[in-house]
Amino acid sequence: MTLVLLGIFVALALIALGKKFPWLEPYRWLLIIPVLLLAGLLSMVKIVPPGHVGILVLFGKVHGSIPEGFHLVNPLVSMELLSVRTQEIFEHAEAPSKEGLNTVLEVTCLFHLDPQEAVRLYRQVGPNYKEIVVKPQFRSAIRGVTVRHEAKALYTSSRELIADEIFQDLATDLQKRGVVVEKILLRRIQLPQVVVEAINSKLAADQEAQRMQFILEKEKQEAERKRIEAQGIQDFQRIVSQGISEQLLRWKGIEATSRLAESQNAKIVIIGGKDGLPLIFNVGEKTAQ
Repeated sequence: MTLVLLGIFVALALIALGKKFPWLEPYRWLLIIPVLLLAGLLSMVKIVPPGHVGILVLFGKVHGSIPEGFHLVNPLVSMELLSVRTQEIFEHAEAPSKEGLNTVLEVTCLFHLDPQEAVRLYRQVGPNYKEIVVKPQFRSAIRGVTVRHEAKALYTSSRELIADEIFQDLATDLQKRGVVVEKILLRRIQLPQVVVEAINSKLAADQEAQRMQFILEKEKQEAERKRIEAQGIQDFQRIVSQGISEQLLRWKGIEATSRLAESQNAKIVIIGGKDGLPLIFNVGEKTAQ
């Protein structure tokens, strides 16, 4: 539309010049008509860059949208560009926990505009929807989630759960406005120092308890090993004692006596052992001398 107005202004200027300089009057329409046509054609051309959507406005009224690329539209229509690329907002928020402790969170939100909802968002909110809708809803979602959790949960392994809850709450609210939440990144959580020290002490105590539990389990296993070993020795002795009978011992005594009697050395034989076997003492050469 700006080019149309510029063309009209140039045409009026040429008409005024034609009146001032009569020799230009026969040629003025040869200049005015091409200028008006060129301005009209250029005003019809609308180019939407990549990653954007064009909102068409005619006399203050929204007349739809056009996607990225080259388009020919009404020359009187103006166009507002809205980005549909991924955008980022960062929030340094102070929010209370379930116990009422003030916590500091640094959270990042990735989002983009739904191209199908661009006209409705532009009509209801305007091009500055990021400041008017997204940021306030983001802050509200952060506070709404932190107040449901204790401070220790914000500090420990539940951080991913908290980020997911912020995502769910924010995505539900912004979807109604035509904004798609892609991801919530919980970058840092800062608690009061006294709370941090209490949490660290508890974690250290838990680690010590786990270490002692491990030692107890190890001692129990060692005691069980020794019990099994002692039982094995006891069973061995029982089996051996059952296998050695009195008859076997007597037979072994007779064999030993027989072998000793066959020896060439001098011997002293004493008869009358309680088991009926002779007692034979070997008398060496030194004894004989």
